Amino acid sequence: MNSTPDYVPPPVWTWNKANGGRFANINRPVAGPTHEKELPVGRHPLQLYSQGTPNGVKVTVLLEELLALGHAGAEYDAWLIRIGEGAQFGSGFVAVNPNSKIPALLDRSGPQPVRVFESGAILVYLAEKFGAFLPASGPARAECLSWLFWQMGSAPYLGGGFGHFYAYAPTKMEYPIDRFTMEVKRQLDVLDRRLAESAFVAGPDYTIADMAIWPWYGGLVKGWLYGAAEFLDVQSYRNVVRWADAIHARPAVQRGRMVNRTSGEPSSQLWERHDAGDFETKTQDKLAGA
Repeated sequence: MNSTPDYVPPPVWTWNKANGGRFANINRPVAGPTHEKELPVGRHPLQLYSQGTPNGVKVTVLLEELLALGHAGAEYDAWLIRIGEGAQFGSGFVAVNPNSKIPALLDRSGPQPVRVFESGAILVYLAEKFGAFLPASGPARAECLSWLFWQMGSAPYLGGGFGHFYAYAPTKMEYPIDRFTMEVKRQLDVLDRRLAESAFVAGPDYTIADMAIWPWYGGLVKGWLYGAAEFLDVQSYRNVVRWADAIHARPAVQRGRMVNRTSGEPSSQLWERHDAGDFETKTQDKLAGA
């Protein structure tokens, strides 16, 4: 087996930053801010602090879908939080999300600002606020929330498990790669079987469950995550591929995927979004040519 020598855990674990690999500069075993930094505030009631990772894309897709439906109150300012540089540990961000993870939302539309953190909580909050993409009651609502929380519970195996050991760990180790590959393929099979009987994951209608699952598992079968599409044989999950392609074709989804994005083609990167016109004038290719 291709692995490291046997490791014997000490009686009490102590932090060795040198063992942190690619993310050693931002990972740490304690919470709280590392520096003082106020968050910017734009002109819209909804202030989003995020980066265009799969969890961040969930929220920007929903916001763009709400705007496409005509919900003017869903206009938002999206501020880039560069997690690779530790911006999520600034005092202002920690005040909105004590867990120091993106995305974080501040709703300033009421008498008192409302903070919402955890991507699934933000999706539910916004869907209920605008009465869209989440059934109001009954079995349809239960199904939608079940799939939403399926994603919230499953994605750590995909990102923190498979993605970390396959793409980011300092050395390739057979045991964790095998362990998490097996689980990711099981999850893809769960999703594929569901989508064999339903157009969308929660039923015939497009919901926040799709918006939560698509950036992760849709991104995986589209070949956007970890360079692992061939390794995972993603094309064998035909129903997931069909669903991923259908959602990717939605204009609001394409816009949402651009917001706070810092990788890929400059024309697909809109680091900050403060107005609908920014998609035409403030992507990184436009700013570089200005």
